[in-house]
Amino acid sequence: MNQTVSIILPAHNEADYIDACVQALLHSDTLPDGWKPQVIVVANGCSDGTAARARSHAKTAEARGWDWRVIELKHGSKPGALNAGDAAAKGDVLVYLDADVLVSPALLRQLVAQLGVQGPTYGSGSPQLMPAQDWVTGAYGRFWVTLPFVTHGCPGFGAFAMNRTGRNRWGDWPQIISDDTFARLQFTSAERVRVTAQYQWPLVEGFRNLVRVRRRQNEGVAQISDLYPDLMANDDKLPTSLVGLFRRALRHPLGFVVYVTVALAVKTRLFRSKSEWVRGR
Repeated sequence: MNQTVSIILPAHNEADYIDACVQALLHSDTLPDGWKPQVIVVANGCSDGTAARARSHAKTAEARGWDWRVIELKHGSKPGALNAGDAAAKGDVLVYLDADVLVSPALLRQLVAQLGVQGPTYGSGSPQLMPAQDWVTGAYGRFWVTLPFVTHGCPGFGAFAMNRTGRNRWGDWPQIISDDTFARLQFTSAERVRVTAQYQWPLVEGFRNLVRVRRRQNEGVAQISDLYPDLMANDDKLPTSLVGLFRRALRHPLGFVVYVTVALAVKTRLFRSKSEWVRGR
């Protein structure tokens, strides 16, 4: 019996990044027998060439036997893009991918192998940070990747997946800040799997942008806690002990200083943004 994996790729003004993202995706390993990929790029509220760039890869996708579709929405909204992608998705497995993420060739195949089961299951790969251009971002990232949230469990930022049974646990994506946290917390830790295949995820560049995005991330978790308190029981995020911080600080002293400085700045009114989302590029 043929089965489909749907890759839903929301993209808002990502013309500078989407080529690399979909090229990496199209270099994915061959899927297990009986599985076919369907890619749905949802260009939402774009004022650049995101949709045209996405369509330019259609022939390459079709040559591999992949279904390829680009949907354009007038309004820029991540939840709206996710809902439009879901409405078009045929998949028994659904993969949600940010447009600035680079997947390794093995990621899609490993996710399909793990999620092609009957019980509700969530999965992601092993995240790696892209090389930073700014020294502040580089130092912050070297420390951040040592934290338990990144090294353990299945965080899923930038790239996460689930089978259809798991996706049926809720209806439309709500108007929330952190869609990846909302999705992850729909599943218990026993229902989440982290595959060994890697994907590359970028941090924003510069101190100001790190503060803005870190604050936004914190607000996203707090919003879910307020609106969906029952989901927090599924949070298996390991706390960072003082001893653990001290050991990491010894290994990455500059990164520790930058990380703490960003965390302190997040608690102030510095660099607040009125926009719905700040990418920081």
